[in-house]
Amino acid sequence: MLTVGDLMTRDVVTLEETDDLVRVDDLLKLNHIRHLPVVREGRLVGLVSHRDLIRALARQLAMHQSEPISVARIMSRDVEMVRSDLPVRDGIYKLLDHRFGCLPVVDRDRRLVGIVTEADFMRMAARLLDAASARRDDSAGVSAP
Repeated sequence: MLTVGDLMTRDVVTLEETDDLVRVDDLLKLNHIRHLPVVREGRLVGLVSHRDLIRALARQLAMHQSEPISVARIMSRDVEMVRSDLPVRDGIYKLLDHRFGCLPVVDRDRRLVGIVTEADFMRMAARLLDAASARRDDSAGVSAP
């Protein structure tokens, strides 16, 4: 059985609650990602998305604020997390049913061990489609005269 642990990214780029929006923007751009888990002593405490960043920057501009905004002020705290042994199918339905863009993967102590994103599931789907197409092509070649 294929699990979330088989697909997840293990080397996760993270934030701390004291980081500011400039750090968020830098990490998102540098790593070409849309989600950043927020950790405290290795444990997941929140999540910041590209959308959260845009929303916070728009508010900052609208209110003419110039002081830095910390990650703690904009992060989502009620984050859906999963364990690495969750079947891929269940992970896909979690994303679809709740319209999440990612699922942080944690161990029993809420220590972040990985992250699985929509892109990970799309890459898996593409590989499965390629394999199915190759099988179809092979079987068509075998039965041809």
